[in-house]
Amino acid sequence: MDAYLLKKDFPVLDDKTLVYLDTAASSLKPKQVIKKLDEYYEKYSVNVHRGVYSLSYVATQLYEESRRKVSEFINADFDEIIFTRGASSALNLVATSYGLNNLTSEDEIIVSELEHHSQVLPWQNVSNITKAKLIYVPLNKEGRITVENFKKVLNKKTKVVALNYVSNVMGYVSPIKEIIRLSHEVGAVVSVDAAQAAPHMRIDVKDLDCDFLAFSGHKMLGPTGIGVMFGKKELLKDMPPIEFGGDMNDNVNLYDASWKDSPYKFETGTPPIAGAIGLGAAIDYLNNLGFENISTHEKKLKDYAVEKLLKIEDIIVYNKTSETGIITFNIAGVHPHDAVTFFDGDNICMRAGHHCAQLIIKWLEVVATLRVSFYLYNTIEDCDKFIESVKNARDFFKSVGF
Repeated sequence: MDAYLLKKDFPVLDDKTLVYLDTAASSLKPKQVIKKLDEYYEKYSVNVHRGVYSLSYVATQLYEESRRKVSEFINADFDEIIFTRGASSALNLVATSYGLNNLTSEDEIIVSELEHHSQVLPWQNVSNITKAKLIYVPLNKEGRITVENFKKVLNKKTKVVALNYVSNVMGYVSPIKEIIRLSHEVGAVVSVDAAQAAPHMRIDVKDLDCDFLAFSGHKMLGPTGIGVMFGKKELLKDMPPIEFGGDMNDNVNLYDASWKDSPYKFETGTPPIAGAIGLGAAIDYLNNLGFENISTHEKKLKDYAVEKLLKIEDIIVYNKTSETGIITFNIAGVHPHDAVTFFDGDNICMRAGHHCAQLIIKWLEVVATLRVSFYLYNTIEDCDKFIESVKNARDFFKSVGF
């Protein structure tokens, strides 16, 4: 895999001075995905499912073909794939449809301080409404979720486990398969936030045996406004829709109605047609490269950058041992928002803040952090420019009295 060659696929990177290190927030889009979006809008641009004319039929075929691609991408069945607005929407769907209808004040929900807000806040809401107890997995000294600590909070009262596959702040890969196995032993269902996993590693929901799994398109080369919720069909069958309107109903009477089978009962109104088609193209692109190549490349860049960072005085790295391409760090004495403006001056795109994960930032006992995240289009040259900018930023803030 030649990252220098791949850069040519990404129109944003026509600016040769740009160093994009914010894929954990959103990835760049290759021309192959953009072309597929343009093709839909230029050649079809019509609604799906309900039209009996040929344009609508073709658009429907493209939309459902993307559902097939997604199902094969994570080794799920076709009717277990629900298209949503994003990973946040998918995780909220699980909590609202399953959580509110299956939990009581006698039950417990396990989450962690390592979670994105989209995984924590929906279950906080479920807890507030149902009075089910929210339980947090203790993190180890590195800030990791471990099987040992998970066992400390798992019990027969546990009905839902909602954890991430990969942390968006620390870049750690959770031992999710073992956690799922243990959860099922006590009868709990597991909802996995895979937003940071799906772009970087092969996911097999049958092998994991997870009950629900969510990810978004925009972090894996796809368009914004498209996400995926996987759910086991036996669970989806009994879950009620949480939005009501066109195309999700079967029969409507004056005072009652019935719903279509999953996935369609969860996809009311005009679905994200172009987004789903674009996501299908993104999956084609990733499959062509191969996840082993992608993850090996990212890890090489991350390890190279961490080694350089640790040699720079006054740089604090919080996740030296992460398995993915995410580095979270700070410049001692410098607020991340001040620092990131310096990097922007060098045309380096990176993130500063709490990354929609305030609990882990508070666990680190800092107000915010800087974060860089590498992907398939990044190079050693990008790393070197980043490291040079870090040195210059450190020197600049020292010179002005920070």
